[in-house]
Amino acid sequence: MVAGLNASEFIELALLLLGVGALSGFLAGVFGIGGGAILVPVFYECFRLAGVPLEVRMPLCIGTSLAIIIPTSISSFRAHYARGAVDMKILKAWLLPIMIGVIAGSVTARYAPERLFKIVFVCVAWTAATRLLLGRESWKIGEDFPEGPLMKIYGFGVGLLSTLMGVGGGLFLNLLMTFYGRPIHQAVATSSALAVFISIPGAIGYIYAGWPAAAHYPAVAALQLPFALGYVSLIGAVLVIPTSLLTAPLGVRVAHAMSKRTLETAFGCYMFLVGGRFVISLLYGA
Repeated sequence: MVAGLNASEFIELALLLLGVGALSGFLAGVFGIGGGAILVPVFYECFRLAGVPLEVRMPLCIGTSLAIIIPTSISSFRAHYARGAVDMKILKAWLLPIMIGVIAGSVTARYAPERLFKIVFVCVAWTAATRLLLGRESWKIGEDFPEGPLMKIYGFGVGLLSTLMGVGGGLFLNLLMTFYGRPIHQAVATSSALAVFISIPGAIGYIYAGWPAAAHYPAVAALQLPFALGYVSLIGAVLVIPTSLLTAPLGVRVAHAMSKRTLETAFGCYMFLVGGRFVISLLYGA
């Protein structure tokens, strides 16, 4: 038995995670989302098969996702930065507010009920999907990002919600930048850089948040060392990271080759589907 699975089940799970790693890395490059929006729903199913209790399953998915996003987002950011597509002004303005938001999200993760993570994921995913699938050029908040306190509030909110969703912030920055009239390609590139700032402190925060879980569920192997560190699954990270790093630069090339509308439609359809998965879970507890 390995992490609660017999040998054949573990091999099947390992192959699935390798494939998911390749897909998440590719989408990290295409959408600038760090891959978390792919990883969280898939990890949810994997940890369900491994017998992880419902009460801690979602935070374990999110913490593991944030840990995996670290190398993937760095790879994606470097590729976008080389093309000169990253808006460094936004990143500098948001650095401190985002860090504060990540800390707040990590503390919340330690004490929040499991349903909160799913509700946040669904609300953000479907808001993004609606904007991307139905939005028009006239759907704008303003012509450019605001200065002062509102910009800092945006940064704090992105850090907080990204930590509760297990994503690198790309969902939120893509949404905000398009609402302020920025091109989707620039939004994707800047999001890849934002994921670096969120994923590192976010993963550390989930290790802290999940530290008591191993003692509370001693019979669940997937939560114990050496298989997990707090709410970060080391098995998941080791299997997913290598293939995600290989495919992230390929995703960047695809993103810059796609039209604006194609990129928006593809991203919107995906977010609608993954949001629907967690609606089912909220309704039926699966």
